[in-house]
Amino acid sequence: MCCLLSEFLVPALNVNNRMKRLVLLLLCSLLTACATSPTGRSQLMLISPESAIVESKKAYLSTVSELDKNDKLVNDPALSRRVATITGRLVTVAIEKFPYTAKWEWSVAIVDEPDVVNAWCMAGGRMAVYTGLFDKLHLTDAEFAQIMGHEISHALANHTAEQMSRAMATTLGVVAVGAMSDRPGIAMGGAAMAAKVAISLPNSRTAETEADTMGMELAVLAGYDPDAAVSLWEKMAAQGGGRPPEFLSTHPAPGNRETALAAMIPAMRKLNPTGKLAAVHPVQIVR
Repeated sequence: MCCLLSEFLVPALNVNNRMKRLVLLLLCSLLTACATSPTGRSQLMLISPESAIVESKKAYLSTVSELDKNDKLVNDPALSRRVATITGRLVTVAIEKFPYTAKWEWSVAIVDEPDVVNAWCMAGGRMAVYTGLFDKLHLTDAEFAQIMGHEISHALANHTAEQMSRAMATTLGVVAVGAMSDRPGIAMGGAAMAAKVAISLPNSRTAETEADTMGMELAVLAGYDPDAAVSLWEKMAAQGGGRPPEFLSTHPAPGNRETALAAMIPAMRKLNPTGKLAAVHPVQIVR
């Protein structure tokens, strides 16, 4: 319907330029490119999850190559075994809940950065953890499971594709307003600010809450104590000081996060009351 309307809108705006017609068609795609997350949330999805996986693999291989060149990949057998075991249990649960992820190339790069408290998981199951997580937070296995469950949930919920789509939407919005305006410079600046507020900020916090819920569920089903979700964020908060952990720069922490996580614990515990450990799915440690 939007694209049909454009046939009327274009003449009405006295737009003869093909670029302006293309912009309108692109804006139509913004209104129709929707998907639903595993929790039932509507998502803007201009980039398919499959395309996000392809692009993520390219980025991951480039990142790992650079880390290897700079001798930043950890080859500690004990730490590698710990990371592979805990992550492997989470992956087992992820595959049970989302069978298509059995085809993902599950892997973890352990990065030698003792001052960096961070971890991430790209679309397709490619992950990284930084040694600062262990050096500074002195993580229990259950706390580490909460971190990796959270990160894996970002991938399961297609947050990579969603972020890429938001970036594309922002770009298209700027181009569209600039093309339609008599004062493109001013309009483009305003559109960029509006897109950032209206698209990026609300969804980032929503995505974090989604990953918190899904991540705790993964960790509990994998056999890890849900109380660790709260103790983990207490440790994160204690690391704040003058320079917050890198993790908090990419994972905004609302003030009530610990309270919200604590409220979920009773229901989560019922998912695996005996704390039975899941089997360990093979996860490649990148060396």
